[in-house]
Amino acid sequence: MRMRPTLSWTPTEALPPGTTDPQPVVDALRGGGVLVLSGAGISTESGIPDYRGEGGSLNRHTPMTYEEFTTSARARRRYWARSHLGWRTFGSARPNAGHRAVAAFARHGLVSGVITQNVDGLHQAAGSEDVVELHGSLGQVVCLSCGAFSSRRDLARRLARANVGFAPVAAAINPDGDADLTDEQVGDFQVVSCAVCGGILKPDVVFFGESVPPQRVEHCRELVAEAASLLVLGSSLTVMSGLRFVRQAARAGRPVVIVNQDPTRGDRLATTRVALPLGRTLTAVADRLGVRVADGEVTPG
Repeated sequence: MRMRPTLSWTPTEALPPGTTDPQPVVDALRGGGVLVLSGAGISTESGIPDYRGEGGSLNRHTPMTYEEFTTSARARRRYWARSHLGWRTFGSARPNAGHRAVAAFARHGLVSGVITQNVDGLHQAAGSEDVVELHGSLGQVVCLSCGAFSSRRDLARRLARANVGFAPVAAAINPDGDADLTDEQVGDFQVVSCAVCGGILKPDVVFFGESVPPQRVEHCRELVAEAASLLVLGSSLTVMSGLRFVRQAARAGRPVVIVNQDPTRGDRLATTRVALPLGRTLTAVADRLGVRVADGEVTPG
């Protein structure tokens, strides 16, 4: 089943105002058993823009959809040209204070796990271990024909060899890892095929209009059911893939605390929304809890 992409959300009625006091986050974490649901907003301080915030990429372009990618060779050429260039920046991004704080909370037994809507791998790079990548990972590539998986770094080397000298200047890098390029800049970029069977390669991420694998959704539902509370970090909750877990937690009477500077689609279901920047807020929360946040990231091997 394919879902129609949900790219925007506009509140139809006034929402509860957010607070600028991080104490609700402190209170939730102090009790332990907190499940984190993170969105693009937690990675903006690592240089990866979000979709919908001020200056978000949806103001400039519409992300690739599953249908377009699978039915159009021209669309795949455009995608891989943009993604190949964007990977040079995206793949070198490093965890920020928000990612490191989440990992520190987990080490102290306050966070039970992380569900992330992001595809950047920065939670793991910061040291978090129990991470469910709801929308997949840009660090892996899958063949649509034989199902073989391969490393994105290996693909980057293959694309570089097939496109010697390809180095256009991008207008911007987007949260899904591609770069803003014109058709002229894409030019005759050469797409490579699966090294196993010659099939079409796709990043192992859930495109707009594509369904999250049911078993992954069910696993996340189990995590929500077992959690004492849900802490939403940097997600507008516009798409149902994340909002459904907020709805589940609220139905079960679990406290839901949202940290997001802008109103979200889940505000009416939340105990409160903290309208503050994530890195600064989570660092302040860690200080109040006596939790030390590492100065640098732990990069997975």
